[in-house]
Amino acid sequence: MEGANGCGIHVVSQRMVRPLTPPPATMMNGNGCHRRKEEVEVIHLTPWDLRLISIDYIQKGILLPKPPSDGDNDLVNALESSFARALRLFYPFAGRLASEERAGDGTVSVFLRCTGEGAEFVHAVAPEVAVADIVSSLYTPPVVWDFYPLALVLGADAAIERLPVLAVQVTVLADGVFIGMTLNHSVGDGTAFWHFFNAWSEINRAAGGGVGISADLPADLSTPPPVFKRWFPETCPVPIPMPFRKLEDIVRRFERTAVKECFFTFPAASVKKLKARANGEMACSATATISSLQAVLAHFWRAVCRARRLPPEHGTLYSVVVGCRGRMNGIPPGYVGNALVFGKAEATAGEIEEKGLGWTAWLLNRAVASFDEATMRESLERWVREPDFTYMDNLSSAGTALVTGSSPRFDVFGNDFGWGKPLAVRSGSGNKADGKATVFEGPERGGSISLEVCIAPDALERLVADQEFMDSVSTPAA
Repeated sequence: MEGANGCGIHVVSQRMVRPLTPPPATMMNGNGCHRRKEEVEVIHLTPWDLRLISIDYIQKGILLPKPPSDGDNDLVNALESSFARALRLFYPFAGRLASEERAGDGTVSVFLRCTGEGAEFVHAVAPEVAVADIVSSLYTPPVVWDFYPLALVLGADAAIERLPVLAVQVTVLADGVFIGMTLNHSVGDGTAFWHFFNAWSEINRAAGGGVGISADLPADLSTPPPVFKRWFPETCPVPIPMPFRKLEDIVRRFERTAVKECFFTFPAASVKKLKARANGEMACSATATISSLQAVLAHFWRAVCRARRLPPEHGTLYSVVVGCRGRMNGIPPGYVGNALVFGKAEATAGEIEEKGLGWTAWLLNRAVASFDEATMRESLERWVREPDFTYMDNLSSAGTALVTGSSPRFDVFGNDFGWGKPLAVRSGSGNKADGKATVFEGPERGGSISLEVCIAPDALERLVADQEFMDSVSTPAA
């Protein structure tokens, strides 16, 4: 295929990879998932899972140096082998979503069938694309979107069209390798996504990049074992009957407006200064500490309001993902599924500008703090009665809002596949709308934070020219 920027990307092979061996009996019998008559293990989806079936797959990937191997085929074969072994551990990711329509009461339910049909594995080459093309500019080149399979596919499409819930693409560049992964968002969230990625890279690293080796997983695998048993409130019916005659009635395609992307990294020193400034401004009124991420996002929110030239009286909204792990009892370490909600902060553009960084960061702090276990349980129980779904056009709100997902706590730069740590992280076209900002740990780690920003081209140009904003951002090496 031809890349979006004219760079040629050629797909060498595309195949379905099954788990290397059947899942261990102890895992199949002990994870508490329901079985159906045909003895295919079934994982029913929670309200957290189902509300995200209406958005694109998660698409994140890492740029690696080119390994000192004998050839691309050896590299790809090794990665496919370790991918199959990672699927043994995360065997539901080789399954398929399915729906069941009940004509009697006009409801539909959705579940994940652990069929072992496999995950998609794509080998591609882009000999005209170099590492520098991706990392040497603030702007992300459009070709990056072509490093991912299953582009612009909604979660519900997987059940409607029997698509895989997980796919990866290994693209060999002129002087590097890009590994892009795509995961159905109703099957897992960012924590589950990077859990799999971390396990895969560790398995490949432990094998020394070899192929044709034992199917056994490394005995000392540091990645915690995945837990597939879903967490439901006690009053929640399983499976959840949604009041739609068919799954297609939930689907809504949003208009993909023109956007451009930049990748901003805030060094640890800049993050520390922003946090100190935000907390200093709120020292007399705040009752909790503003976090580093809240300070960075407040700095970003204020700058985007300026870049968008919003009138002072114009309302603006910031939606931030709030993780439920650690906030809810009963969700174990290694939980594979969705466990997140959106916290929302609102103000006028004039308030954001006039009241300062600390006040804006405090809005975000309160949006996160407003969620406790009781609130979350009530929200989940209400969802069963009145289901609502996440749509990207609602979150982006026609150029007046922002939404931030992911987390700087995810281990991105620890994904060493055996020949060197990642040089960069970038995401694909999934859920890209005007106002989407994805947060990652910075490449220097140790407190640095990166933001992948997707907004309208004219606003992005003004954002890059905003000296107040850019003073906290490091300049990419040429």
